[in-house]
Amino acid sequence: VLAERHRQVSVEGWSVEHDDKHVDGTLAVAAACYAAEYSCAEPPVMWPWDPEWWKPGGERRSLVKAGALILAEIERLDRAALAAKESGNDA
Repeated sequence: VLAERHRQVSVEGWSVEHDDKHVDGTLAVAAACYAAEYSCAEPPVMWPWDPEWWKPGGERRSLVKAGALILAEIERLDRAALAAKESGNDA
């Protein structure tokens, strides 16, 4: 999962600044799609992004992607909470 998260950042270019724009829960929704629909060739109805970004890779690979996306969402929430605390606006 950590290696996949690193790949998402270093190869795909999904920076923390990019992740921080996903305040609508789409990282978690995408993770749920990979976790629940990993054998589907087509993206599930709730897939939050363009269909070309749906890239399942078998059961284990899709679950690893799901874990990395969950990690990205957790990190995003942690950064948002820290920023709110530092600005005096505890969320």
